[in-house]
Amino acid sequence: MEEFNLEHWARDWFLEKGVTEQTASYLTLALDVVLLVLISLIADFIARRIIMGFVSSYVKRSKNDYDDIFLEKKVFSGLSHLVPALIIYYTLPWLLDGIVISVDIFLKIINIYMIIIFLMVIARFLRSLEYIGLRTERFEGKPISSYIQVFILTSYIIGGILIISMIIGRSPLTILTAFGAATAVILLIFRDTILGLVASIQIAANDMVRLGDWVSLDKYGADGDVIDINLTSVKVRNWDKTITTVPTYSFIADSFKNWRGMQAMGIRRIKRSINIDISSIKFVSDDMRDRFLKYQRVSDYVKQRQTEIDQFNQETKADKSELINGRHMTNIGVFRRYALRYLEEHPKIDQKETVMVRQLQPTEEGLPLEIYAFSSDIAWVNYENIQADIFDHLIAAVEKFDLRIFQNPSGTDFKTLQLRDEVDDPSNESSSQKE
Repeated sequence: MEEFNLEHWARDWFLEKGVTEQTASYLTLALDVVLLVLISLIADFIARRIIMGFVSSYVKRSKNDYDDIFLEKKVFSGLSHLVPALIIYYTLPWLLDGIVISVDIFLKIINIYMIIIFLMVIARFLRSLEYIGLRTERFEGKPISSYIQVFILTSYIIGGILIISMIIGRSPLTILTAFGAATAVILLIFRDTILGLVASIQIAANDMVRLGDWVSLDKYGADGDVIDINLTSVKVRNWDKTITTVPTYSFIADSFKNWRGMQAMGIRRIKRSINIDISSIKFVSDDMRDRFLKYQRVSDYVKQRQTEIDQFNQETKADKSELINGRHMTNIGVFRRYALRYLEEHPKIDQKETVMVRQLQPTEEGLPLEIYAFSSDIAWVNYENIQADIFDHLIAAVEKFDLRIFQNPSGTDFKTLQLRDEVDDPSNESSSQKE
């Protein structure tokens, strides 16, 4: 049992009333606790009502918007909780002047309480800075939330070390040394956090991803706008309105597509092919050439091209009795020129960028004729309409050049072919009648 100091201010009064020494000691301690509670309540009332009232009125009168945010995020109200703690901290030794062990215990509790309050105030202050940064044009698109989370996590770690050192009565350096020995365990526990921190720094330094960017990550099925970037994850709102959460370090470790450049330039690429049936490709005959001359988009090209071909064939004395001799136009070549001219005249195609109609490697599905151009309207619906209008026209125009679109046969095609065979072969009908 701890022996109490006989000079305590209330202990002698209890003894004069005939109370035993042990009871007087406990009553003295209880009285001191009651006084501490009363003092803390009074101090808290003064801090919250009087001091915070003054601070609130001053903030509302000021023209600065930042202090309004600090007030809204309760930074000042958090600081007000320190007032009763400080008053108790400095009055405690006087109240409990004779109970040494109680003073030490209460002082530790108050110190831990003030550390927790400081951590809470720091977190609120940093959240206020995050709120300000996300609404400041200078930091637009920057991963402010990631940095704020790093600072908050660091402050929590420091605060936790200080609290542990107070509880066990050891120096904070001793705690850090123990943590150093457990580095492997810490790295395992905070693996995602550490990777996210490194990734956030690289993302910010290289300006790889911003809030509002349209990104595509096939590995995670994410395709949409970035709505949040924090220390461990990036949230992407997909076009189907679902939200995909992707680890931050995946933007460093895996490949992804950022459409910001397309949005910044205000153009969007069109890259789609029409598969031409190879069996429909042929040289241009005289009848076909006369027909092509009526098509305004290629009439000048056909005239110029035919002049060049005739001159070449005349110089080389090519035998014109066979089209394979010498040089001749092909229907797909004329159609390719027609498609290019159509794109050059289209009002929604950016003529400053590459405009091209090219052939790709022939496959078992025909000869791909690729349209490569850039739409000057990047709005999704408008872009799709522009692209669809171009291909609607070109697909409909193919047959004018004696070409066919390749298409795998369907059940209807086989049925039509069977009916045609039955009509062409009357023996099938006679045999069926015999049966």
